[in-house]
Amino acid sequence: MLAVPADVTQPDSVNELFNRTQQAFGRIDVLFNNAGINAPAVPMDELTYAQWNSVVDVNLTGAFLCAQAAFRMMKSQSPQGGRIINNGSISAHTPRPNSAPYTCTKHAIAGLTKCIALDGRAHNIAGSQIDIGNAATEMTEQMAAGVLQADGSMKPEPRMDMAHVAKAVVYMASLPLEANVMFMTVMATKMPFAGRG
Repeated sequence: MLAVPADVTQPDSVNELFNRTQQAFGRIDVLFNNAGINAPAVPMDELTYAQWNSVVDVNLTGAFLCAQAAFRMMKSQSPQGGRIINNGSISAHTPRPNSAPYTCTKHAIAGLTKCIALDGRAHNIAGSQIDIGNAATEMTEQMAAGVLQADGSMKPEPRMDMAHVAKAVVYMASLPLEANVMFMTVMATKMPFAGRG
């Protein structure tokens, strides 16, 4: 195990992370792009540029920089290839009220995943995405108390144990490179998604 503090928004920091990984292990077989933040849930006309930019920097640029560095290593290592798994979200498909920065970056992650899958074919690199809905983490604590719904009401939402997400990611990562789960949704069964809004 190797712990390397890094800022995913900074190319030099990401390059240092992957250089240290290569020095320690000689190769990379799986990248799980999991860094993510949110902005305050306010109407989009009240968002500041800094709030918008911070979410884009972490959620999208950070995922791209890490995928790019992993892609380079996977392309050049022997045997060639590996798997890049991006953390999408239910919001990659359907937004919540007042979630423009987060939703936009998660829609973009779906495009990045498809590009990785397409561009990686020639190099035995698989691109995957897991779309998670209401895993019980610090980021979703407010949901248990109540969050704004599309109809304007405030309602608590069910959450699920994070262990279910971890098992799903391990499954995706454990597949041989001849098989790929390109998109998987793991969500709290009773959360609003189908029919949201």
